[in-house]
Amino acid sequence: MKYEYLIIGAGPAGLQLGYYLQKENRNFAILEAGDCAGAFFKKFPRHRTLISINKAYTGYSDPEVNLRWDWNSLLCEDERFMFKNYTEDYFPSADRLVDYLKDFASHYQLPIKTDTRVVEISGKEGHFRVTDQNGQVHEAECVITATGLFKPFTPDIPGIEHTEPYTSVSVDAKDFTNKNVLIIGKGNSAFETADHLVPRAALIHVCSPNPLKLAWQTHFVGNLRAVNNNLLDTYQLKSQNGVLDATIEKIEKTDKGFEVTFNYTHAHGEREVLCYDRIINSTGFKFDTSLFAPETQPELAHNDRLPAQTRAWESTNIPGLYFAGTIMQMRDYKECTSGFIHGFRYNVRTLFNELNLKRHGVAWPTETYASNPDTLTKEVLARINKTSALWQLFGFLGDVLVVDESKQQASLYKEMVVADIEQGHLGQCEQYYVITLEYGKNHTKGDPFAATRVRRDDVNNAGESNFLHPIIRRYCRGELVNEHHIIEDLKSEWHEPEHIEPLRAYFQKQLVLAMA
Repeated sequence: MKYEYLIIGAGPAGLQLGYYLQKENRNFAILEAGDCAGAFFKKFPRHRTLISINKAYTGYSDPEVNLRWDWNSLLCEDERFMFKNYTEDYFPSADRLVDYLKDFASHYQLPIKTDTRVVEISGKEGHFRVTDQNGQVHEAECVITATGLFKPFTPDIPGIEHTEPYTSVSVDAKDFTNKNVLIIGKGNSAFETADHLVPRAALIHVCSPNPLKLAWQTHFVGNLRAVNNNLLDTYQLKSQNGVLDATIEKIEKTDKGFEVTFNYTHAHGEREVLCYDRIINSTGFKFDTSLFAPETQPELAHNDRLPAQTRAWESTNIPGLYFAGTIMQMRDYKECTSGFIHGFRYNVRTLFNELNLKRHGVAWPTETYASNPDTLTKEVLARINKTSALWQLFGFLGDVLVVDESKQQASLYKEMVVADIEQGHLGQCEQYYVITLEYGKNHTKGDPFAATRVRRDDVNNAGESNFLHPIIRRYCRGELVNEHHIIEDLKSEWHEPEHIEPLRAYFQKQLVLAMA
């Protein structure tokens, strides 16, 4: 039972990394506590509807482009494993995701040991020991934890023991008929639960100390999604329900139910005691550190919800311990999409390339072009108009274009973590460009449905574009020299003269300046 790589968890991330390791014939295994790949999704989300979209009809034929609106598929070369082949539902059932993951694992014959629950991870890089519930020890040089976030986060509130956790509360709305219900938390699980109870409950309050954040305003898909926000209508249109910004000071059980003391955030310190029949704790999940021996405990971040990670999603204090999947979001916490399949599938591919380079000396995948303005403009725009990775992980992953004037060529390194480029070997190059897709600097301010956009012919002010648009930044040995914005486009298609000509002029000028 000795491996080079041992992956803990056969969810989407474990399968994605397994797919790439299998292609390279690496020595690895995947340990899964459940009875099949994707077992987590047999239970979650509790009401069985995913919030990851599945747009079966996009008008495009290119699978890479279609991944922009397919948030469930794993990356592979077989188009049969596009998730739209499993269902055409825009918000699919979690059951279809289980079917998909099981078929993916079977088709690629991934070495998964099911019903193998890890009870301890000990040791260090090169000599990790992973013990399962049967006492079997699996040894590995590297461990990649892809267990997701499954341990409920319990807030420190006196009386919290009187609440019912989201993980086990009844999903039969009839059990809440004519009841006053408090739901603690303002995430999608809280509102998913609230929307389910609206037809039956007498009153529903959703509470947390901070104001609600809406995904269509922040562009962070982990904030409240429209598919779960029906309760907001019932609140603002005087239909008994409410969204409270308040700190819960204590919960007390009484003969009439549960008395909850609130300290309101926006009411000048006002306190109030309200009574409820049932209270549901839906404050999310955190990383479970109980699997790790004392000497292998990873450092934590973000209120101890996630493991702290360095370059290439490696533990900050345990070399050789890596993280994959939703726990990768530590690095772009509540900013981008690393907490979701449509984000972390690309992170996993980047992690694989990092491991391939670091441990096996396999060069990062590159494409090489002639370093003239026409060619660079053509190739950069072709990449921008096709990439799904940079689209999903906006501002977090970027392509690096390294220009070598002595060879009159440019090399494109795809999908690198932007924050890591300066510290890597590419950061020492004399002339390189980082290509990203990003929102404008004011994209979270004001009413997103009343935002003023830049005129399509106002290319000189393309930097004021508010919606997702390409940015090309030139660096010299890690120092930013300048940047070029390509003006935003309603369809996010950049192949018109207002996109092409300014970019060609930019490259022409920069190539001359670099030789000066």
